[in-house]
Amino acid sequence: MIRISTIFIAICMVLVAASLGLVLHAVAGINGTESAIVALTALTFLILYNAVSMRLRDRSDVGSQIADLSRGTADLARQVAEFGRRLAAVEGRVVSANSASGDRIQAVVGEINELGVLVKQLAGSVASHEDLIASGAAAAPPEPAPAAIVAAPVAEPRTSPPSSTESAAPPVVARPAPVAAPAPAEAAARSQPQLLAAVKNAIEENRLDIYLQPMVTLPQRKVRFYEAVTRLRDDNDQILAADDFIATAEAGGLMGRIDHMVMLRCVQVLRRLMVRNKDVGVFCNVSAATLANPTTFAQCLDFLEANRALAPSFVLEFKQATFRNLGPTETEHLAALSQRGYRFSIDHVSDLRVEPRELADRGVRFIKVPAALLLDPRQSSTSDIHPSDLSDLLGRFGIDLIAEKIEGERAVVDLLDFDVRFGQGFLFAPPRPLRPEGASATGGTTSNSTNGSNGPSPPASIPAPVASPAIEPSTRATGNAALARRAAGPG
Repeated sequence: MIRISTIFIAICMVLVAASLGLVLHAVAGINGTESAIVALTALTFLILYNAVSMRLRDRSDVGSQIADLSRGTADLARQVAEFGRRLAAVEGRVVSANSASGDRIQAVVGEINELGVLVKQLAGSVASHEDLIASGAAAAPPEPAPAAIVAAPVAEPRTSPPSSTESAAPPVVARPAPVAAPAPAEAAARSQPQLLAAVKNAIEENRLDIYLQPMVTLPQRKVRFYEAVTRLRDDNDQILAADDFIATAEAGGLMGRIDHMVMLRCVQVLRRLMVRNKDVGVFCNVSAATLANPTTFAQCLDFLEANRALAPSFVLEFKQATFRNLGPTETEHLAALSQRGYRFSIDHVSDLRVEPRELADRGVRFIKVPAALLLDPRQSSTSDIHPSDLSDLLGRFGIDLIAEKIEGERAVVDLLDFDVRFGQGFLFAPPRPLRPEGASATGGTTSNSTNGSNGPSPPASIPAPVASPAIEPSTRATGNAALARRAAGPG
């Protein structure tokens, strides 16, 4: 519909053109025909001018409409982005809840399995006692220690007297303490098939023990991390150290199962430690064979994915030789662990030729160097950097230097001049056994039976590994009192 303003403008243009023609005819004396032509010409000019001005006005209106549309589109995009952010937050909370529930289920399953082992051992002990009662034996023969108890080295002296419970018990029979780690000559006497069979049996029967050795801050000597050290026990309860069985286990393809079991135990230990102290962390050793085996690594990765909430406090430790000989598979596996938030540590360092930038890019956050290597004056000439500057160089890339195998106070004083922040060694505490059911390590420092070892116990503010019953007095009560203590579990 034509607007009224357009009609009014058209009438005005006709009137202006007619007035112009009349003025020319009346005043200038131009005849009527010429006056009409001039009037028509003026009318045409006015029409063209009006059309052009209306076109320009419409174009400016279209530009403003486009600007309004673009602003509306931008507002819509911001709202969509806000909805997307809220949706991602909701999905993250759902995934975190699922992961937490999965972790709790796995922890409960592990504890149920350990409880089943204890029940079987209790049933065997009850049957043995019934046989002894039936035969009228005066004393019970020595019984094997339950698999849930970690044997402690007998080298640690016993300084605590028998408890009041044991003194009030019925007549006792001497019970031999678990056999300590075999001497080098005895370990060498085993053939490779015998050692492999012992390792297989230990894995199948869950005779894998975790020892914890603290890492302390310097100079405060406050426990900050724990390193999990693996030990195996054979059929005779002889302890096999890592150096004794790792090569054999790798040759037999068993390191993947061992590493998976160790990760499970370490996660259980870390969860219980973090109940008392959120700042504590655990170092877990992983072999090169596990890192290079896609099948075994996939199982470990699934377990670590389910426990990625513990990634900031769970450090995976590899040998220096492993990092120097990374292949495409190992590099891809390390990247998968790093993407899930896990940090790495390097131990078994044989020289100080390191590339901090490359290590930091791969996710390394700790390097453990023997104190003797750091304090060796020959390293300043064989390495690219003086040992006293190594801590500062690593710190620029977010890597902490840990001095390990510290055995004397003099070494601590010298290391403080090197600005070393963390220390580990027998001076502070040796690796101490841990009971799986007591993996929470909430018992604080151990009793006098463990104070005989070198170095101070970890401070009470951070839980320390519970002392093993293996370093309790060797004479134990038999009969109902001993059976009741086994049924109640280790204290």
